[in-house]
Amino acid sequence: MTEETKSAADAREYLLRIPMWTRHKNTLEQVRAFLDEMGDPERGLRLVHVAGTNGKGSVCADMTAILTAAGYRVGTFISPHLVDVKERFLLDGEPVSEELFADGFEQVLAVTRRLTGQGFCHPTYFEFLFLMAMAIYAEVRPDFVILETGLGGRLDTTNVIRAPLSSVITAISLDHTAYLGDTIAAIAAEKAGIIKAGVPVIYDDNQQEASAVIRERAVALGSPVYPVSEAAVRELGLDAVPFAAPYQAMNAALAVRALQVMKVSGVDLPLCHRALSTVRWPGRMEEIRPGVWLDGAHNPGGIAAFIRAVKAMKAPAGEIQLLFAAVADKDYRQMIALLCEELPLGRVTVAQMESERALGAAALANQFVLSGCRSAQGFSDTRAALADALAHKGPEDRLYVVGSLYLIGEVKALLA
Repeated sequence: MTEETKSAADAREYLLRIPMWTRHKNTLEQVRAFLDEMGDPERGLRLVHVAGTNGKGSVCADMTAILTAAGYRVGTFISPHLVDVKERFLLDGEPVSEELFADGFEQVLAVTRRLTGQGFCHPTYFEFLFLMAMAIYAEVRPDFVILETGLGGRLDTTNVIRAPLSSVITAISLDHTAYLGDTIAAIAAEKAGIIKAGVPVIYDDNQQEASAVIRERAVALGSPVYPVSEAAVRELGLDAVPFAAPYQAMNAALAVRALQVMKVSGVDLPLCHRALSTVRWPGRMEEIRPGVWLDGAHNPGGIAAFIRAVKAMKAPAGEIQLLFAAVADKDYRQMIALLCEELPLGRVTVAQMESERALGAAALANQFVLSGCRSAQGFSDTRAALADALAHKGPEDRLYVVGSLYLIGEVKALLA
């Protein structure tokens, strides 16, 4: 094991321990103090800030692919990761090196030790990762940095950035209602909190209640607005791009429009089409092996988009089967109701994930039955559930794994 590999392994171990002793979220002013102590590493970075309920990761992947194809170097900070934490720190679409990962960690750890010695709280897990991203990209100095929010927008750790090139807001639906509000308007207001004075806002215009809130906030800050509706998919010629799922076309339209608004040199529609046709975003309608598909839909809005994608695919000769799991703070009842009502489900297998937020498999399996599915089998861990689902999958059946990105990560690790 090299010194860099050992340091990266130590960093992973430390990061995993953070939630054990740090649950207090710092204010944006306190996070700013950490950045200031680090020498303001985001200064000079050309940042694009992306928020929304569903589609953030896909928009980030699309923008990264297009800019990379145009010859730019691109840093991309995403959340969450599926298997390894280093997936959150991308450079030209690939995880950064072990050396860069370890160096970023050491920089943040040194600052953390100094400031906690002065009475500051230790950064939370996500705060620490965001600070690492800023340290890594300050060292690499890519041409662009695509920055995905974690939770919400207004109070999200990433919202300490001061002058992004643009703010992109994807589709908004009900999710994280305990933290963001229980109406579309309330959640839209939280997402619109990333808008900065005078900075252009490119947003999904298909939910009018959300759009009204975003426009109002943008007007108040003097920020130009660029609404993107389904019509933009045709206007930009994206209906000819072979996406794995229909919802990916809308996300691509947001990415293309944002780059047009930013007037990025060398980015034209033919290049966008070529780049987008190559994008493969892990865990988003990903066929991981023949007849086995992974999709990270984890809220009712995401499940509705997933269902549309399944219906748009050629029906399998056999059954549509499901491997499902969910965490406790999601509206799993609505998610399950949509799946049972809209899809002709055959065998349903339910897993209880390793996450402390995971719902019990028995309760979830019972919810499938209550929602009209003929049966559902529950298992106490993902390994057993996946083994059972694969054992019962016929050659003409199609198995979809859906309900939680944590589940997608566990399944990808098992199938690696």
